[in-house]
Amino acid sequence: MHAEIIAVGSELVSGQKLDTNSQWLSLKLGDLGIPTHFHTTLGDDLDENIEAFRVAKSRAGLVIVTGGLGPTQDDLTREALARSADQALVEDAQALAAIEAFFARRNRTMTPRNRVQALQPEGAEPIANPVGTAPGIWMKTGGTIFACLPGVPSEMKVMFDGEVVPRLKAANLVGRVIVHRVINLFGKGESDIEAEALELTARGRLPEVGITASDATISFRISSQGANEEEARLGCEATADLIYDRFGDLIVGEGSEDVAHGLVSRLRSLGLTLAVAESCTGGLVAERLTRIPGVSDVFQGGVVSYANTVKIASLGVPADLLERFGAVSPQVAEAMARGVQERLRADLGISITGIAGPGGGSPEKPVGLVYIGLATRGGVQSRKLELGPEQPREIIRSRAAKHAMNFARLHLSR
Repeated sequence: MHAEIIAVGSELVSGQKLDTNSQWLSLKLGDLGIPTHFHTTLGDDLDENIEAFRVAKSRAGLVIVTGGLGPTQDDLTREALARSADQALVEDAQALAAIEAFFARRNRTMTPRNRVQALQPEGAEPIANPVGTAPGIWMKTGGTIFACLPGVPSEMKVMFDGEVVPRLKAANLVGRVIVHRVINLFGKGESDIEAEALELTARGRLPEVGITASDATISFRISSQGANEEEARLGCEATADLIYDRFGDLIVGEGSEDVAHGLVSRLRSLGLTLAVAESCTGGLVAERLTRIPGVSDVFQGGVVSYANTVKIASLGVPADLLERFGAVSPQVAEAMARGVQERLRADLGISITGIAGPGGGSPEKPVGLVYIGLATRGGVQSRKLELGPEQPREIIRSRAAKHAMNFARLHLSR
């Protein structure tokens, strides 16, 4: 069996709100061994909803619908499902009693309009909603099961876990367990990495391996199936070992871990401390490091030295160095790194100085030019980054922060 998830609401297709329900449901269904093959997002149009439900019925054994179950005129899921299945809408006494009880418990008067929420396609059964007014709908039409849930995430999640999952298990629809293992890399482009892993990402390979990119972090996603979770996890191991053997120092972590986690892990393993001096990134490195719980054992702190006066006063960068080479230069990056290392009494100091744009560039020093510095007990060094004048300011700042942390991580991996 595979699934389709349909999210209903004009606020979703207009971009006013983000559909987080479909992602959550895909992950939950995957845990049950039911892969999701389609995501569909619809506005509040009855004819389009009817057609989408008919299409979903033709290509999926399970369809989860979120949204469109409220009491207002633009809540169309009940009617669309009934029409797509050529069934009439009828009032369900059990659903009506649950809605009335909900209002009674809160000492509120139920409006006549709320009664519409008790309508169900003929042949369907209501899905109890213990935290809201909108009952869901469980209905089999043809060879497809529809489970319609409210769009409010807090209601949808409670109903899926408490009502939909038991129904799926009772109907023996839960398949083999699917496990995903994500390995994150930084330091090479997506196409370069894939070129070294073509046999891993080939179609039809088991376990399946996908590759994605986000903010210059490249992720291998291994998907393995098994009769139980242990068997599925074992199915990932040989492929994960291949990735670790082949990409070694590029690997920064797994799951949600990124470059900051990789750097902190190396600092902890070596018992070293770090301080940072940031100009164009404005504290991004410090912010990302301090997202990690317990990082105070390796992170001393940072200085945001945006102005040259702060570079001089807080980091001890010589004024004549700034005059001769400019703030965006390897000489100043190295002086910043050494200054923050010494003043915050850290084992390592890293620095970033650059031109994030959109203005401020020149032919000699274009937007996207960044220098990062690294100071250790053994010396100081710098590296030049050319992140591209065509890149937006926030991408330049984010990439600069990640490259600076990776510069230190790789140094500690030697």
